[in-house]
Amino acid sequence: MSTMTINGRTAPLPDDPDALLIDVVRDAQGLTGTKLVCAAGVCGACTVLVDGEPVVSCLMPARHAADKSITTIEGIGAEKLHPVQKAFVAHDALQCGFCTPGFVVEAVAFHDRWRATKGTAVPSREEIGAALSGHLCRCGAYDGIFRAVAAACSGQFDGDDFASPRVEARAKVTGAAKYTVDIQHDGQLEGVILRSPWAHARIAEIDLAPARAMADVGAAISLLGDDRMVRFVGQPIAAVAAKDRKTALAAIAAITIKSERLPSVIGLDAARKPGAPVVFDKANRKQAGNVSEGAGGPAAWNGNIRGPSAAFSQKPKKVHSWVSEARAANNPLLVEEIFRTGTQSHACLEPHATVARFDGDGLTVHASTQNVFHVMELLAKRYKLAHDKIRVIADHVGGGFGSKGALGIETTAAIDLAREARAPVRIAYDRHEELAVSGYRPAAEIKIALLPSAQGSLRALSLTAHADTGAATNSTLAALARLIYPAEAKELVDFDVISNLPPGAPFRGPGGPPMAFALEQAIDEAALRMKVDPIDLRKRWDPNPNRQRLYDWAASLDVWRNMKTPASQTGRYRRGVGVATGYWLYLWQPGSKVDLAVVGGRLVASCATQDIGQGSRTVIANTVAREFGLEPHEIDVRIGASDLPEGPGAGGSRSTASMIPPALLAVQKLKSAIEQSAKRKPVKGSNAPWRELLAASPDLRVSAVRPEDDKPTSPGVRSPLKEAGFMGVIFGWMLRRFSNLAVGAGVPSSVQVIEVEVDTWLGHVRVLKVHTGIAVGKIAAPALAHSQAAGSVIQGLGYALYEARETDPRTGDILTASMEDYRIPGIADIPEIDVHFDEGGFDHVLGGSVGIGEVATVPTSPALANAIRNAAGIRLTEIPIRPDRLIAALKGRTAA
Repeated sequence: MSTMTINGRTAPLPDDPDALLIDVVRDAQGLTGTKLVCAAGVCGACTVLVDGEPVVSCLMPARHAADKSITTIEGIGAEKLHPVQKAFVAHDALQCGFCTPGFVVEAVAFHDRWRATKGTAVPSREEIGAALSGHLCRCGAYDGIFRAVAAACSGQFDGDDFASPRVEARAKVTGAAKYTVDIQHDGQLEGVILRSPWAHARIAEIDLAPARAMADVGAAISLLGDDRMVRFVGQPIAAVAAKDRKTALAAIAAITIKSERLPSVIGLDAARKPGAPVVFDKANRKQAGNVSEGAGGPAAWNGNIRGPSAAFSQKPKKVHSWVSEARAANNPLLVEEIFRTGTQSHACLEPHATVARFDGDGLTVHASTQNVFHVMELLAKRYKLAHDKIRVIADHVGGGFGSKGALGIETTAAIDLAREARAPVRIAYDRHEELAVSGYRPAAEIKIALLPSAQGSLRALSLTAHADTGAATNSTLAALARLIYPAEAKELVDFDVISNLPPGAPFRGPGGPPMAFALEQAIDEAALRMKVDPIDLRKRWDPNPNRQRLYDWAASLDVWRNMKTPASQTGRYRRGVGVATGYWLYLWQPGSKVDLAVVGGRLVASCATQDIGQGSRTVIANTVAREFGLEPHEIDVRIGASDLPEGPGAGGSRSTASMIPPALLAVQKLKSAIEQSAKRKPVKGSNAPWRELLAASPDLRVSAVRPEDDKPTSPGVRSPLKEAGFMGVIFGWMLRRFSNLAVGAGVPSSVQVIEVEVDTWLGHVRVLKVHTGIAVGKIAAPALAHSQAAGSVIQGLGYALYEARETDPRTGDILTASMEDYRIPGIADIPEIDVHFDEGGFDHVLGGSVGIGEVATVPTSPALANAIRNAAGIRLTEIPIRPDRLIAALKGRTAA
């Protein structure tokens, strides 16, 4: 038998010639810090050291490790953290942490080579980017990674003096953090879902007997609905559980199906053609998925088109009249254009995954979810179990971005298989499934008309959006334009275009980026025609006090004051600067609760929320520690389990605004209880009175529920939905009633200024620097807020330049089914990102803090497009902005 040495121990290698090194590391050795993501050597998450050299273990046959020394993340810093690990911790060079072990292993190898040859010289961004170019981070933690690697190589972390702004950072840089895919119970089976190879079909018969008869198969179940229809490639048909994935796949292949193929229609354009096959007949429309994060309203259906939804329009007849008159008169101020945005996949590095286990009449579910408490409630309803009989656990979640907010088939199928097999079952999507069926931001076609008045005000705005939602409804793009740039009249119309594609899903600021891509370019075009500075025009048309302050900040930037016009530039390379504005709703979740206790003299804070990288643990720890004069690491924060006090989901930027107010109320209650129970007061003049009181306190426990906000006292601060009139109030009521989300007063806002360089020969766009100004109130965790803001910008750059989910227009098969084909930004793509926080605007919120994740990504794509317009004199109306599209726009111009 061949052996290898792994982290200093001798370990056997399997005889199976197909076994990969990652299988041995994770399954045989239980070293789950090494992560499987792409299975193609693209993402770097599975990197280990083989005789000191970085190797992607997902491609290395296990037999090739014979007689070699393997070091995994668990073997680095096992006794003492490596300087790279310390730097990652100190510079918050991580978010969800799923990719972090691979980055750390590669960075350690780079650091050690660098120090051996160049001492404490500081490597450049280009050198670091080249060294780590084989690694991907979907959260976009690259800015911190650059700083961490440079600092470690320069010797700044050779000692032990460093601080951790993120409370769980050590667990993530050492591989100790456990995610759902890392859970392994005794006797656990592996579940696999059989998915439809057809875009549209009726299943006449399905025979599970051959699968059930196979050795080592524990269960096989049907996942078909009552109508036995499949409406997209990848729709679940059945599932099996077996001793390992290889056996489960063989069992899936043994299932026999008889089906009737039905006509299908793929995508936005085909679904709108006259006579296109209908995806949902009237009786089955409720089976459509939901791409929205909030409450939807009724709308008419016409074949595959659902809509118009136009409740947020204002004097639409006047818009029609004024725009028609302007068009007939060839009014040069009338801006009309059609914009198209591509489909963006969430591409979470940790796949959708669930491990389900029954213990008697109790059910424990480990799930990669953004909403542990809500998923528990849904499971209790579905399986008719009491809440105390279900426990949903998500200790760490490897990214979500909106795709993991609902109860998914991976969870219900794992539970049903576990019940039938009488054994724990895990279902984890492979990368093809993750990119094919786990959701996406729908593509859209947006027709816009914007008409300034002769006096320079915004007279009319028309925006009609058709969203490519797949087998789902309830998109909201055009309606979002009601809540910015007041006009005399607005016509805002949304349509869902349903086709035989998997359902779309909420994605970081649902509807916001595509809406902004159209609207913010139209605003810029109006500024050009009016011969007004684009920031000055926004200041004129946008009265929001948060954004007014950000406009002043943006206008003061040197890069803005010194920008050139397209006419002043010649040559192959042109530089340009663009600006765009974004906003998101201030959301919080009613019923959110925080428990605070003294246990053995130590503070324990508990909440059934989860940390998907945004920093829930740290926000709670910082809030409580600050009030007691302690350090955040001195607070035990317990989250990630549904049996804790009800907590918010991680979606819609609601987490911080939902957790801090009840945490502060609980602090007040606990302080009172401690003082009442104190037998003696702290020593007079003590610099740590609460530390003394806590040390002497008996065990105590209090809890507090998220209160309503105070009424704003600052001028101009009110609920944006109230500004939208009666329908805004109705929408707010529906959101609270059906989605348990409250819309508060004040508007989280962002203004971005982006500098680009355009290669007019090859059509390449290089982003030089991004300045992002963000107004979200007081910053609860500064380092983490910076990381999240920068990561949101990076996802926005990916949306604008690279990302496009592509499908075969005939069959509905996904074409971008791997990380090789679906391009997300890598570290070498990332420019410098300057983050400016304006901390005003939310004094009426207890604690003064609201969320960051959505608002920071909304304006990125239009700011970049406006920068290209400034550089090359062309306006790009379709994203991603591929080189061929840019060259086509330049064709015939001297710039080309």
